[in-house]
Amino acid sequence: MPALNVLIADKFEPSGVAGLEQLGAEVTLSPDLGPETLPAALAGVEVLVVRSTKVPGAVIKGADSLKLIVRAGSGYDNIDCEAAGAGGIAVSNCPGMNAVAVAELAMGHLIALDRRIPEQQEALKAGTWNKKEFSKAKGLKGRSILIVGTGAIGTEMITRCKAFGMHVYAQSRSLGNDTARALGIEPIAYTREALHETLAKVDAVSVHVAATPDTVDLCNAAFFHAMQPGAYFINTSRGELVDEAALSEAVKSKGLRAAVDVYRNQPSEKHCDWSTPLADLPGVHGTHHCGASTDQAQLAVADEVVRIVKTYRDEQRFINVVNESVLTTA
Repeated sequence: MPALNVLIADKFEPSGVAGLEQLGAEVTLSPDLGPETLPAALAGVEVLVVRSTKVPGAVIKGADSLKLIVRAGSGYDNIDCEAAGAGGIAVSNCPGMNAVAVAELAMGHLIALDRRIPEQQEALKAGTWNKKEFSKAKGLKGRSILIVGTGAIGTEMITRCKAFGMHVYAQSRSLGNDTARALGIEPIAYTREALHETLAKVDAVSVHVAATPDTVDLCNAAFFHAMQPGAYFINTSRGELVDEAALSEAVKSKGLRAAVDVYRNQPSEKHCDWSTPLADLPGVHGTHHCGASTDQAQLAVADEVVRIVKTYRDEQRFINVVNESVLTTA
């Protein structure tokens, strides 16, 4: 049996590279590839592993040997899954492996918004001591938060908010009353009306849903209009969920405080010159789409990638498939 040809077109954990090589795969690690350089690199490749590298339909259609694309993470909107499926190429992901890491960042943002940690650091660096100003904080115990999306990440966020003594509301398509009781949270109906009614009474909201046609622009002008003045907004999921102009206006007009890890038009490059108008707004904290980027999470993801590839090699079977509905045998 010829060796499995695997291309990793992103930065990847050494343990994952070693695990794939232990399977007998021929592994090429090319972390700087992009949509322009990826096509030539895919010649003869059977398995492609990516994190943030975009894999558009044009790239997929020219990859004659490709059988499996593995997204080393949970979200997969950087891959044209429909084009892959039409070409008989399975797309698999690694759900839940980075849930704790993303929830930790979201919780860190919540604390930082309340205590204005970045602003305090900036003041100290500027040589200013302002204990009077920075002693103003709400505190989290007894406050309320709405968690939008109760998948693996949202559930981890719920656990952390409960540990801080917060009252948690949650909305999710799949959230049942039994699960809500077990988590000690208050579920709300899966409607926009219920969402906006709850936004009007909570101190904070944290968004943890995938980018789909139903969720694009979920956080729009009506969403932010419904929030209380001075409330906290956190998005560590996908930039497409947020109307950034509407968020900016709400920050200015209602004093909302926001923390974002993802942006609507963020670059696909790992390092480049880029800016967002959100970064210039007072009360807005930003990070670099690094929610899943902890050593613990990446080790877990690497192990899952190896398991997916091993199953394919040994059983000619795809697991964690996200494009099964459009996958053909072509």
